[in-house]
Amino acid sequence: MKKRHAWIPSALQRLNQIVPMVAGILLLWSFKTSGLAQTIDLVIYDLVVTHRPAPLGSDQPITLIGIEEGDIRQFGWPINDALFCRAFDLLKAGGAAAIGFDIYRDKGVGENQQCLNDRFRGDPKLVSIFNVAAEIDAVPGTPGERQSYNDLSLDSDGVLRRDLVHVSGQDERTVSFPMRVMEVAMEDASLRMAFERGDYADAWLDQGSGGYQNESEAGLGMQRLLLFRQPGSYRQFSLSQLLKGEVPEESLYNQIVLIGSTAASLRDLFEVPHSRFLKGRDLFQIPGIEIHANRISSLLDVRANAGFTGWAMPADGNTLLLVLCGGLGLLLGEKVTNLRRSILIVFFLTVGLGTVLVTLLINHIWIGITMPLAGMISMSGTAWLRRGITSQLHSQQIRRLLGQTTSPAVAQQLWEKREELLSNGRFEGRQLPVTVLFLDTASFTSVSERLNPKELLEWLNRGMAICVRAVTKHGGMVNKFTGDGMLAVFGVPVPRQPGTEASEAIAAAREIHAGLQGLNMALRREGKPAMRMRIGLTSGEVLAGSIGSAERMEYAIIGDTVNCAARLESLSKESHRSVLRVLLCAQTLELLDEDVRNDLRVENWGMVQVKGRDQSLQVFELRMDNAREGKRASPV
Repeated sequence: MKKRHAWIPSALQRLNQIVPMVAGILLLWSFKTSGLAQTIDLVIYDLVVTHRPAPLGSDQPITLIGIEEGDIRQFGWPINDALFCRAFDLLKAGGAAAIGFDIYRDKGVGENQQCLNDRFRGDPKLVSIFNVAAEIDAVPGTPGERQSYNDLSLDSDGVLRRDLVHVSGQDERTVSFPMRVMEVAMEDASLRMAFERGDYADAWLDQGSGGYQNESEAGLGMQRLLLFRQPGSYRQFSLSQLLKGEVPEESLYNQIVLIGSTAASLRDLFEVPHSRFLKGRDLFQIPGIEIHANRISSLLDVRANAGFTGWAMPADGNTLLLVLCGGLGLLLGEKVTNLRRSILIVFFLTVGLGTVLVTLLINHIWIGITMPLAGMISMSGTAWLRRGITSQLHSQQIRRLLGQTTSPAVAQQLWEKREELLSNGRFEGRQLPVTVLFLDTASFTSVSERLNPKELLEWLNRGMAICVRAVTKHGGMVNKFTGDGMLAVFGVPVPRQPGTEASEAIAAAREIHAGLQGLNMALRREGKPAMRMRIGLTSGEVLAGSIGSAERMEYAIIGDTVNCAARLESLSKESHRSVLRVLLCAQTLELLDEDVRNDLRVENWGMVQVKGRDQSLQVFELRMDNAREGKRASPV
């Protein structure tokens, strides 16, 4: 028998299963693609980075020489090349291991410009910068092996969280500023060579790593999350202090020295994760040379194998975690029968998973937090919504079922023969010869999309009224409604002659056809959709009797005859041409009197294999319109 529930029409049942899940998936998709999920993840990341204990920059062999507002007032801007030459001579005399010059000077300033070019051409400790994006070149005369790019990778919200460590396959001069300064200081390029060969597996980012969802540039080159030292903790002096000889010797000897602007007016300041949560009179920002100092510190840690430098979940891992969390949420929403318990379990699991992911982030393991939690909540909510809709439909349809399963004529028969039929308040199981009429409304789903619920219910009830009236008029019993259809039986609970039951079923079908024609004329005048139905008719024996308990009991018919009627109704729906299509089996035709059979126009469909049945059925279509002439039924 075609699987139907008396309280849920098959079309509504399928929609109830699919629509909430599709809505949940679409909600997750829009949550991700809108950037909201990434924004929340980045806020969490910034909060953790701001409050996570961080080592001191002063622990690293790095000294910063900043050009401060006082230097600009004293020396003017741009600063004369001759002053930088003096600064380089002092740093070299102090024993600096490398000098990173984070100032653009592709064009000289002042009268003694040649001195700067000469210093960069001949001093093996000096590193000059160029900028790829802005197309600014290095200090003229700087050899390629001491040039470097200082381009930084900013996220779409303008915050610097990522470190572009290296881009492989470039020419000799295209090396990142921190990498080049470290190589000059250590006189060793082995780390970069390992990167080039792919021998070093770091926590490289891709477009979907960690909490990134929509950051397309995160996968360009070898990038990883920048590990910040405590802001402002590096040894730092002003240019004027250096020129006055006020920088201690230990802050220069064998140190990596970076020279760059720190004055706010020079706008070489960057928002970092701390900017969101460290509030002050001005927006918290870090100067470029401190950013580069952090980048160099990370490279020094990698080179010295100085502990764990962090890890970010790859995009595939984040997707898998989302699927697992979504599936778990759906499972808990569907399978935990008590709704309140289901909600509590999902709540505590969500809180627990969020706590674990934040704890991992504190320990430098970044896994996308927002999407897995949203997946669990969204999919469990989808299940709760589906269960709520199903529960409401069940309640409505069950109330209708209790009042409409028995026609008045059958009720009278039951009353008259109650002592014969009833035993201990039940109908005892009996094997009865019957004719089963299985009816369904065609295109119900498409009609439901055109009408509001009140109009749809009125539309359906007008058709069902015709069908119920025809069945009960001819002695049948409406056994159950199937939402947009019904199951009717001729021959229960008080049997008559099988031929009579078959004739009455045919007569009921004809009356339904006539009633639908009249109804459709009225519907057409009202501008409403026409109603079309399909009927399957089969004859044979069924097991009939009461099923259930004292709390809930119904009269049921069970057997292959019922199954076949349902299969005939749903057979080849595309061949439905008229207002009512009636398919019947050869057994029903056999039971009809010859006069009745000869009065019918039927079309022989031949032997048809129906689902769930090993033996084929010989199927006929009862023609009641003028679409075309059918074949007369021959004795079967």
